[in-house]
Amino acid sequence: MSKQISSERKTAFYLGGILMVIGGISFLSVFVTGIMNFGDFSNFEGQARSSMARAFGGMILLIIGGIVRGVGARGLAGSGVLLDPEQARDELEPYSRMAGGMVKDALDEVDLNFGSAAAEKVIMIRCRACGKLNEEDSKFCQECGKGI
Repeated sequence: MSKQISSERKTAFYLGGILMVIGGISFLSVFVTGIMNFGDFSNFEGQARSSMARAFGGMILLIIGGIVRGVGARGLAGSGVLLDPEQARDELEPYSRMAGGMVKDALDEVDLNFGSAAAEKVIMIRCRACGKLNEEDSKFCQECGKGI
């Protein structure tokens, strides 16, 4: 399994982010120009066409950028474009390793230590009459009541 993300996936991730920023700016520019030209109805039809083109173009760039960014982050199989579980596991391995590291960091921070501390041993005594396991300090069986 690969422990590093390939340079092609990094490039796709950053390219998708750039497309999303451009799309967002294009979409928001419609509102800025609308506020700046408020009340000016000269060439209304041309301004409306320009605004609609920028708005739809910005939304399309946002969607395409999000898809490219997702594929770049998780790979083709990891993002569900290709149905190959083995390849998806390989492509998502850096994220799985990172998530496990984050859980370990959180457990270290609260000072929990699972598995390394010796478990407290409990001694049980079996009743000769019925076979029930009883605690070490029991005088009588918890099941049948006979003396141990």
